[in-house]
Amino acid sequence: MQPPEPKARVVAGVDGSPSSYAALRWAARYAEMVGGFVEAVCAWDTPSAIGWTGPAIDPEFDLEQAQERFAEEMRAVFPDQRPAGMREILVEGDPSDVLIAASEGAEILVVGRRGRGGFARAILGSVSLRCAQHAACPVVVVREDQDRPR
Repeated sequence: MQPPEPKARVVAGVDGSPSSYAALRWAARYAEMVGGFVEAVCAWDTPSAIGWTGPAIDPEFDLEQAQERFAEEMRAVFPDQRPAGMREILVEGDPSDVLIAASEGAEILVVGRRGRGGFARAILGSVSLRCAQHAACPVVVVREDQDRPR
């Protein structure tokens, strides 16, 4: 008897931006088509760890805020019910580094074209560009308007 084939792991980056919501919906549809599952990955940083300025903030408080924000984002994308088998992963660190690491062993990495930060005129956001250049699997970059029904 052969062991069952592993399910396709589809990694989707979530950062609260409209294009990341579109990427997550795209990833869910793709995973359903290939009989896989989605790992929704959200990266967060402690503001006090980023630089020399600003007050020191309790990292536990930052984690709680990140968890609440991630839960709200997931409810915004899937208000009724999350796709079966979806995993939600919250990781502290640089979003590019976190998603590139998550791409190891994945069938595909799905990211939004532009996230919350950056320059409005940029064609690709810095995270999506770094992922496209360095991910260990194919990368799909989704625009917000690609997700809308036609």
